[in-house]
Amino acid sequence: FRKGEDGKFIWPGYGENMRVLKWMIDRIEGKVQGTEHAFGVVPAYAEVNWNGLPFTQAQFDAATSTDNADWRKEMELHSELFKQLAYHLPRELTDTKARIEKKLNA
Repeated sequence: FRKGEDGKFIWPGYGENMRVLKWMIDRIEGKVQGTEHAFGVVPAYAEVNWNGLPFTQAQFDAATSTDNADWRKEMELHSELFKQLAYHLPRELTDTKARIEKKLNA
């Protein structure tokens, strides 16, 4: 739950997630492309219907930005948890973590 310099949450609110869900359906149907991101594909600002919501390109960029140094620290915390769960952890989770770390370090 990221906050801006003003101390307010960057994302306008969970009720607005329907806009992103609509984008996901559009992507599945091949209507939009998205942009590659360290954590997968995210919508481009212009691909989301912002009608009725004063959410600017700058706000969107802040909400979808990645601070690689912060995320590398987060991945270290995940490593500690993964060690504790080692015998019960699906391989897909360790593979996903490794893939994200590779992107963050690129």
